[in-house]
Amino acid sequence: MQADDDSAIEAVFHGIPASPGVAHGRVFKFSHDELEIPTYSVSVEAVDAEVQRFEEALQETRSQIREVRDEVAKSLGDEEARIFDAHVMVLEDQSLIDDVVADVRDSGDNVELCLHRVSSRYLECFASIQDDSLRERSADIRDITRRLLRNLLGLTGSGTAFLDEARILVSDDLTPSDAATLDASKVLGIATDSGGRTSHAVIMARANGIPAVVGLRSLSDSLQDGADLLIDGFDGTAIVNPSQSTLFRYGKITKRRKEFSRVLDSLVDRPSVTSDGKEITLLANVETEGETQRALESGAEGVGLFRSEGIFLRQNDFPSEEEQFDEYRKVVEVMAPRPVTIRTLDIGGDKGISPSSAREENPFLGLRAIRYCLRNENVFRTQLRAVLRASQFGRVRLMYPLITRVGELLRANELLAECKAELKSESVEFDSELEVGVMIETPSAAAICDLLAEHCSFFSIGTNDLVQYMLAVDRINNEIAYLYEPCHPAVLRALRRVIKVGKENEMTVGVCGEIAGDPTFLPLLIGMGVDELSMASPLIPEIKYVLSRTTSEDASALVEEVLNCGRSQAVLDRLKAFMAARTSEVED
Repeated sequence: MQADDDSAIEAVFHGIPASPGVAHGRVFKFSHDELEIPTYSVSVEAVDAEVQRFEEALQETRSQIREVRDEVAKSLGDEEARIFDAHVMVLEDQSLIDDVVADVRDSGDNVELCLHRVSSRYLECFASIQDDSLRERSADIRDITRRLLRNLLGLTGSGTAFLDEARILVSDDLTPSDAATLDASKVLGIATDSGGRTSHAVIMARANGIPAVVGLRSLSDSLQDGADLLIDGFDGTAIVNPSQSTLFRYGKITKRRKEFSRVLDSLVDRPSVTSDGKEITLLANVETEGETQRALESGAEGVGLFRSEGIFLRQNDFPSEEEQFDEYRKVVEVMAPRPVTIRTLDIGGDKGISPSSAREENPFLGLRAIRYCLRNENVFRTQLRAVLRASQFGRVRLMYPLITRVGELLRANELLAECKAELKSESVEFDSELEVGVMIETPSAAAICDLLAEHCSFFSIGTNDLVQYMLAVDRINNEIAYLYEPCHPAVLRALRRVIKVGKENEMTVGVCGEIAGDPTFLPLLIGMGVDELSMASPLIPEIKYVLSRTTSEDASALVEEVLNCGRSQAVLDRLKAFMAARTSEVED
């Protein structure tokens, strides 16, 4: 396809690569039309019918959001779909519902006006509080209110269904409700001014295999509807009015990447070893039995991170011992005899059990993960018993998150021992030799890892939180996302120390953060001596490919080189150069 104006100048915008793939086509500018709120009085006799209309709209909206959530869960898993749980929670917030119903009955106004009035009051309240989690909740309420109003007014949403051809959707951002209105068959790609890798637009794109680039800042203001645009979801680039030479180059790249995908498919059943024979265990991060099955199909050698909080968050409640046992058992049986590493409950921070959960000024530094479990021992004991019972069906490893001091580890182990004693007295079978590990994801844990090593059998380095805490950077804050640097010298030195201490204590050391599935960081982790890498299962074949083209000797030399770099960018440049030299036929 050529630009309408052959003399138009090519312009390149740089953003964040969000969903892989390349798309070229005409632009569809997606706008957020303001809804006109009707205003009229409701007679006393019609009030009950007005309340009924509101309840029906609530039910319809719940069904729509759950349908979207289920589709995303099937495509990407529960972790990606969880963002929609917050919207369901808003729709089930009895305080909000009661306030709207009370306003209808007291004011005699129509429900649309009452909903708009009540939600505006909530939004004003949240706007006055300086708290990131409440700002996110404010966005949820705004989006759900809009969807509720559309359902009350009988509007179907603009979406993309009316388009006569597939286009590249360009917008300032997309909310979950926006995403729900899109006809994926009419979307070639997505490009947004704002958003990060966890934005709503990205989730929708990944679920449907649509290329996406986010964080492009001023792109939407620079384009007219129907403009010629090429986006590269691999590199995070958007090119307005691409030249013939650019289109030719991207045509070759796209063909080469398709051929590479076929190569990756052939590696699923191959061993994960370096070219000089060093074995690295490749594991999967999962949250459900279904994800576990898909992990096996991708070539996973076990589960390196089972996010047990998913069971709690799906129910928005505290599941019983039997309910937890049943879910753990299914995952363990699917993966047997391969290992399944179950992380104990990690709620708090950005994950709460109910809309009435206590709010904290700094939730990521508050009552979360192991702190929550040790404060709520009954909840923790129930989970420990369920995990122990599931351990008789395969190889289970238990892992504590957010350990910051030895005392936390000792107390957690004491409770585990008490649960073992209880089950033994009840003649319930379990693996008495269950391995217990610690997630190293805080600066304090990295600093005292030698002391922690005396009381556990393995380390799993959670790099997402470790980078966040070491660099004092909120990784989901778009304003400072550029400061989130896994290749920062401080992070690299912490990784080196933890792995070195683990080796000295003959412990298994793994990594389960984002860099575990990033090919650029693979040689660095190999050179430092990690034993295991746990990642989203679709990433495993590519990691196997890069692994097979790397020697442990070269990787070790690379580590010594980058540890002497003083700047993050210098480290990243060297890692990319190392990768390019070994995978040049893919990049050409």
